[in-house]
Amino acid sequence: MKNNIEIKPNIFWIGANDRKKDTWENYWPLPNGMAYNAYVIKDEKIALVECMDKDFYEDYIENIKSITKGQKVDYLVINHVEPDHSGAIKDLIREYPEIQIVGNKKTYKELTQFYGELNNFYEIKDKDIINLGQKSLTFYMTPMLHWPETMMTYLNEDKILFSCDAFGSYGTNNGGIFDDQMNWDYLDVEVQRYYTNIVGKYCANTQNALKKLKDVEISLICPSHGRIWRSHIDEIIAKYDKWSSYNTDKGVVIAYSSMYGHTEQMADIIAHFLVEYGIKNIRIYDVSKVHPSYIINDLFNFKGAIFGSCSYNNGIFPMMGALLEKIENVEIKNHYFGYFANKSWAGGAAKRLSKFQDKMKWQGVETYCDTFGTPESEDIELCRKIAKEMADKLNSDFPE
Repeated sequence: MKNNIEIKPNIFWIGANDRKKDTWENYWPLPNGMAYNAYVIKDEKIALVECMDKDFYEDYIENIKSITKGQKVDYLVINHVEPDHSGAIKDLIREYPEIQIVGNKKTYKELTQFYGELNNFYEIKDKDIINLGQKSLTFYMTPMLHWPETMMTYLNEDKILFSCDAFGSYGTNNGGIFDDQMNWDYLDVEVQRYYTNIVGKYCANTQNALKKLKDVEISLICPSHGRIWRSHIDEIIAKYDKWSSYNTDKGVVIAYSSMYGHTEQMADIIAHFLVEYGIKNIRIYDVSKVHPSYIINDLFNFKGAIFGSCSYNNGIFPMMGALLEKIENVEIKNHYFGYFANKSWAGGAAKRLSKFQDKMKWQGVETYCDTFGTPESEDIELCRKIAKEMADKLNSDFPE
């Protein structure tokens, strides 16, 4: 099915919507599906920017042919090697055997790991330029956003940044492809969740990329997933700067695990006291029901975190343990932390939460609570102290 849009003269978006996939990278939930974006630049020479997931190859090649109308396709720019960007590459080469595959040294190594030896590889370095005729491409290396070979491609004359995974989003493009064509409010969380889930481990690399591109004039940001940015370019760049700087707002994420409701009670008690002490942004998550991607996302929004867990087989509850391991892997920085636990018959949860705090190097509140079963009056007092100490830190950082 032909699905192409001319985004500027002789520059075309070709893409596909995937509403069947349930998870991204077989882990992150996709309640709104996923959009794949690829692009065609038509000049004296034709360049394709991004390939396509193999499942959508037939539409991809049909769109290319409808634009090129028999003209030779000269280049395929691979900004990133993951199969959602490159999965159809061998099919594309069979269609255009003389096409040159443009990428950096690391690109080629990773392509061969996925697809075997490939001919006609055109190796480029940082800020190299390829002339297409009237137009030219400049390449910016942005390693570890979020793979070693990741780069961005800039169309100089039209000031278009093909940004790879940066500035992308979960969610399908439902009719429009530009940020100003639709009311995208319901997918705004998917823009941030895409960053925090996919790129958020590499905040320092995000900062490096923003610095490298700060003097580059941009009329369009064309990511590999999600909407194209043309009216809110400054806003999305500012958000990336904020997220990658761990610049959070005043608020607390409470995540808990509870088997019989007692640890959940403690979460509600702490939240009640937080409100009394002036904290208005509070998010409470049951880790057995909410995927870590949403909890991690809010940790990029709010500076306070209070986690609680029942104990399970002399350790922490499995779902809470999985959350802690994922946060440790993402290496989120600059938070205040408090914790509470329920020993039941053995204990162990509080010890794991304490180790988590140490590993993350988050500044902790002094008080913690580790109770048996139903919280008693002394436990409630400890919960109050946890809330008070957290609120004091946040109120000091964010005065009204």
